[in-house]
Amino acid sequence: MVTKKLKIRDLTLRDGQQSLFATRLKQQDIDPLLPLYKEAGFYIMEVWGGAVPDSVMRYLDESPWVRLRTIREAVGPNQLLSALSRGRNLFGYVPYPDSVLEGFYKEAIKNGLSVMRIFDALNDIDNVRESIRLINELGGIADAAVCYTVDPKEEPAPAPAKKGFFASLFGKKEQPAPAPKKIFTDEYFVNLALEMERLGAKIVTLKDMAGLVNPLRAASIIGKLKEVLKVPVDFHTHCTPGYGLASSVMAILNGVDILDTNIWWFGEGSAAPALELVYIFCQKLGVEVDVNMDKVGEIRERLEAVRRNLADFDLNKDNFPKRFDPLHDKLPAEVDALFDKAIAAAKAGDENALLEACHAIEAHFGFPKPNLLVKEAEVPGGMYSNMVAQLKALNSSDLLDDAMKLIPKVRRDAGLVPLVTPTSQIVGAQAVNLAIDRKKGNPDYTNASNQFISLVKGEYGHTPAPIDPAFREKITGNATEHAYDVSKYKKPENPTVEDLGGVKLASNKEEELLLELLPNVANKFLRNRRAEEYAARQPKEEPKPAAKAAAAVADEPITGEVFRAPMGGRIIEIDVKAGDKVKKGQKMLVYEAMKMENDLEAERDITVKRVFVTVDEVVGTDAPLIEFE
Repeated sequence: MVTKKLKIRDLTLRDGQQSLFATRLKQQDIDPLLPLYKEAGFYIMEVWGGAVPDSVMRYLDESPWVRLRTIREAVGPNQLLSALSRGRNLFGYVPYPDSVLEGFYKEAIKNGLSVMRIFDALNDIDNVRESIRLINELGGIADAAVCYTVDPKEEPAPAPAKKGFFASLFGKKEQPAPAPKKIFTDEYFVNLALEMERLGAKIVTLKDMAGLVNPLRAASIIGKLKEVLKVPVDFHTHCTPGYGLASSVMAILNGVDILDTNIWWFGEGSAAPALELVYIFCQKLGVEVDVNMDKVGEIRERLEAVRRNLADFDLNKDNFPKRFDPLHDKLPAEVDALFDKAIAAAKAGDENALLEACHAIEAHFGFPKPNLLVKEAEVPGGMYSNMVAQLKALNSSDLLDDAMKLIPKVRRDAGLVPLVTPTSQIVGAQAVNLAIDRKKGNPDYTNASNQFISLVKGEYGHTPAPIDPAFREKITGNATEHAYDVSKYKKPENPTVEDLGGVKLASNKEEELLLELLPNVANKFLRNRRAEEYAARQPKEEPKPAAKAAAAVADEPITGEVFRAPMGGRIIEIDVKAGDKVKKGQKMLVYEAMKMENDLEAERDITVKRVFVTVDEVVGTDAPLIEFE
């Protein structure tokens, strides 16, 4: 049955910028758009959560709470604003106890949040249960997301060993190994959705973060969800591997209630479909798009300049799409016919013809071609753009292709986890480590990140497929699964900053929550705020030349054992100095790579001779970090 009215969740200000521009959209670029958004009439605006709380502090030195409050004040009380929460991981990368969940949700709703889309990267229902309950109790709308993923491609079987003549005549014939049992069936997703509805979800989303839902599968799953669920069904997908637009058409034909889209300049490519293309399809299908498209057009006009300001993070900065206004621009006859051809193919269930027509439409408007590398590696767009940005910044772009090809292997080894934050970062960073291992001729998993060890150990929850106990023992030292123990959680200290007037680092509840959720990122961000306040209290003086930081004695030849960076990253904490005697397993420094924080520990009892790096310094793979006596 065709939906007569389609509601739209606009992702432009959160997932759109995260997927295409590595979450670098500044508040100053958002503010002029908000009066127009107030009148655009989107059912939901997704503006927060995901990578936003981390990235606005980490890269833009802005407050996540100010961003949420500013948007709420500008669009008024009636507009639904949504955020993305990783369930037990919230907006961070590790599991948190219920007290942290409640504190953050309460503050978010107080600051203007309406809808919290809750998902778990492992589709572990136990990891979303408490978030659904809390959001509902605190007055928000719980939107539970089922993370779509696919069964891994079968690896080629090894060639059979040769047998002797008589054995070949009289021996027992070998039977081919049975095909692995499929895990990610339609019923798998439908049963998850039903359980989420039973737990209190007011919306259920099929969340296809990697864009891997092909059109016929979208039709099948959305159709079944609509048959059994009483709550509205939302479809979230990306265009990275080329399915997004065609699968959205199929979702509309099969009765989806809400569709996630981006406005033109922030759509397509590794992001969600462009609203303007969806609008044309709906016009032809007799479906009303429940949005003020005139106001969308005004937002679109301003977004082109905003996108040009993000050129440093834009993978397609030299290949902008054509300008297009679906309300006033006449489509060429051959392009108009492509929309008709796509609709006819969708109704006939002809997936190839539907995809061919949609790809031709996207090509006409200058949107990126399907990314076959991403399709093969089965990764989300945001993960891909972040991998590109991080490796480029670390002068390690040559590792990208190898790392992408290794992602399916790492994922299989880790229990077939869906790739969505934080598992996408964990698996992506580990694939880079694996590529480095192979480049050096080391055995696989010589370098395993702390987060990958935690994932394999079981601290993130139950994986969709069981992890081989031998592999778990290899990575963690123990073959038995161990869940995260919330009783061991320690709230980060809110220290007194003596050099900035003896004030507390976090000055209020909001800042304490940031420090609790993202301690290393928030530490630097909050210190900047206290430094600004301290400077404002001081009498004005003539500026003095900045003192040069004492550098390590780099000219002295290295004669001792050297601890080197396993992969490129940024130093965020140093815990040792020259002359320190460190014990085996003692943390020496923390560095950030691929948005993951990694502790580097001493491999044996040893004495530090000198430290080559400073906090905030960016180092490349194999860069010397510490020399020992």
